[in-house]
Amino acid sequence: MPQIWLTYDELAMLIDCHPDDAPGAATVARLDRRRSRDGTTRVKLTPFLVEALLDRILRERQESRIASDTRALRMVHGKMAAYDAPSWPRIARG
Repeated sequence: MPQIWLTYDELAMLIDCHPDDAPGAATVARLDRRRSRDGTTRVKLTPFLVEALLDRILRERQESRIASDTRALRMVHGKMAAYDAPSWPRIARG
């Protein structure tokens, strides 16, 4: 399992809490903490939180793709609707 370290702000987004509550949540969850060279404290995610993070990233990508595909379908629908339907050739049935 990869090591993933998040800032308190990133952790707050992941666990859906206020950024001011993230340090307390890290303490309760007994997450390892380190201050990085830039002076920002980061917490190491547990395997459960890594899975939650990866699930969230995947869900966001899927939602983005669905939105993009929906826009493309609407564009194609608009182009198809612009054709004059009565001028399409009729296919004899029966």
